[in-house]
Amino acid sequence: MQSARYLQIAIGSPLRRHFDYLPPEGSKQSDWQVGIRVQVPFGRRTEIGILVGISDHSDVPAAKLRPALKILDDAPLLSDEMMSLLKWASDYYHHPIGDVLQHALPVLLRQGKDASARTETVWQLSETGKAADIADLSRAPKQAALLTQLQLNKDDLLSKDDFNQQHSNWRTPLAALIKRGWVDAIERRGLLGDTAVPDQAPELNDEQAAAIDTVCAQHDEYQCFLLDGVTGSGKTEVYLGIIAHVLAQGRQALVLVPEISLTPQTVSRFQRRFRVPIAMMHSGLGQGERLDAWLAARGGEAGIVIGTRSALFTPLANPGVIIIDEEHDSSFKQQKGFRYHARDLAVLRARRLGIPIILGSATPSLESLANVDQGRYQQLILNHRISRTTPPPVRTIDLRGQPIESGLSHSLLKIVTEHLERDEQILLFLNRRGYAPTLCCHDCGWISNCPRCDAKLTMHAASQRLRCHHCGSEQPMPAHCPECSSTELRALGQGTERIEDALQAHFPAVDILRIDRDTTRRKGAMQAMLDRIHNGKKAILVGTQMLAKGHDFPNVTLVGILNADQGLFGIDFRASESMAQLIVQVAGRAGRADKPGQVLVQTYHPEHPLLQNLLKHGYPAFAQQAMQERREIVLPPFASMALLRAEASQRELPMGFLSKAYATAMACNIKGIELFGPLPAPMERRAGRYRAQLLIQAAERKPLQHLLKILLPVLEKLPESRKVRWSIDVDPVDTM
Repeated sequence: MQSARYLQIAIGSPLRRHFDYLPPEGSKQSDWQVGIRVQVPFGRRTEIGILVGISDHSDVPAAKLRPALKILDDAPLLSDEMMSLLKWASDYYHHPIGDVLQHALPVLLRQGKDASARTETVWQLSETGKAADIADLSRAPKQAALLTQLQLNKDDLLSKDDFNQQHSNWRTPLAALIKRGWVDAIERRGLLGDTAVPDQAPELNDEQAAAIDTVCAQHDEYQCFLLDGVTGSGKTEVYLGIIAHVLAQGRQALVLVPEISLTPQTVSRFQRRFRVPIAMMHSGLGQGERLDAWLAARGGEAGIVIGTRSALFTPLANPGVIIIDEEHDSSFKQQKGFRYHARDLAVLRARRLGIPIILGSATPSLESLANVDQGRYQQLILNHRISRTTPPPVRTIDLRGQPIESGLSHSLLKIVTEHLERDEQILLFLNRRGYAPTLCCHDCGWISNCPRCDAKLTMHAASQRLRCHHCGSEQPMPAHCPECSSTELRALGQGTERIEDALQAHFPAVDILRIDRDTTRRKGAMQAMLDRIHNGKKAILVGTQMLAKGHDFPNVTLVGILNADQGLFGIDFRASESMAQLIVQVAGRAGRADKPGQVLVQTYHPEHPLLQNLLKHGYPAFAQQAMQERREIVLPPFASMALLRAEASQRELPMGFLSKAYATAMACNIKGIELFGPLPAPMERRAGRYRAQLLIQAAERKPLQHLLKILLPVLEKLPESRKVRWSIDVDPVDTM
């Protein structure tokens, strides 16, 4: 039998296939391991690819094949388990395999850098140093100061940052302490969590203990658990209890959270509980930090890995459990490029690894509830708050005919005043940043439209800029109307910035904290805001959905939802579900400690049946009603869906391409497939390009996947495909 001679290499490109190469000159067959990186010539440039297979034949004549340039790794960076998962994801989401594999690697590894971690020096008292007498250093005050700090933290490892906070020019006196044998210098990776003295776990209630016992009883086999707990029911303590069991077995835990802003506070809580290295994985880290964390997880050094969506692909040496916090959150779905859903892939990964996975939420997605009904997931319910307080009462404020100042009704302002008089905190929620969503001319009616989108420019008063929140374009605030030169320009509508200004005018002596993407861009800004909130002093918090997720504010006793109507009449079929989840999540921030809470919902439609059902009977009743409606009209989770999108600089091109796609799909004549469109996208023009879409739906996944496997290769060869930018989105969460 002829020995393998051709390397099959996946390269990050739009082409949905691998490429054949000859082995690098001088390499041995033992060097060719699936999952290693290989440097190859690709057109006129050099690329870093992943070896996905070895073959003894190629469809390309050997004379036309080029040799690979260099093998970069001694051992595979992507394990068989991860390669299998990524190949499955490439097939299911119909995304090029090369791009999918690249997505699973830190940027530095994609660039061909060495797969080696950096180390940092930390210092700790030796046994001799613990017994040393400070008085012996009376003539060396700098050494004495350092020794004092070390003895106060005698069981901890101190870093250069710890010394920098208290001392200047500390390295020479520290070297003297090391020479005395009082201090040991230790090289370690820059991980978190291995220096804190662990906190004691609190006493659990019966529901929490039962949930932990149920999961831990199946630690050696796959089972997906839906941890369905009301806000404030202590879901995080359940996670911590399960992780403690996993760590005791010498295994690792992977925890996914929906937002970067939640990662530091989650890590902080885990650090206080566990004396193990913790690796963080999210886009807010430097590339070197991400590589260090990735390698620490792969090598088994990190006992816990915490991150956002892409952390799903972190390699684990000895996985024991996967936890998805706020599993309903749409941010777990990637919206560009490789359009995967991290929650769904995490369930598949856990099943293949043979380990339990926990999906936690106070407002579970309809998809997860449907899986419970069908027996695929096991539901664990936490009905009671750990503080023993009852959920806060919720009532609506009918805005019709009521005086309103910058989005704040007089009724709401009156109740805000009452809570402030008791030195309590208030949270006001509005899911729209900026000062106002529209600037218009009072004289001629001109409106500040985005020149590149079918959208209005949002007014940002602090920076005196008009910004498009869709394409990012911006311009200075005009001093007069560009149409009629009038100076009578009016801001219409409210954003968080305008609410902040109005509150400062009403309550000048109260701390007003605005938390949105604009105020938390700078590193550390979010944590600084949270520290101010946790000092317990009376304050008003104003923010977007960043405030709705996972935060525990003990002194917040009043939550005001300023505009509940945004989701009641949305054109996306998931709009009401998202609205209900946001309302419940935000409302859950109130009354979490000993003080009773209250929730007020401002609306122009207090009688709306969906809103009434939610407020009177809670999220479970709302979800059952929404599930029945989806079942009757055959929408997800009772159908499978894919969205074929196309865009171009000329309006007719996307519709022309999608019309050909429609005809091709119809010609396939696959039973059970429904096509809707092609139609212009709800926002037809975005970033200067015209967009259209074709919705493909089936009652089951199998016929839909069968159609896509036939359809997409044909579309790639259409002449019209070269004139548009097109993509396929399987299981879309946003049909806009």
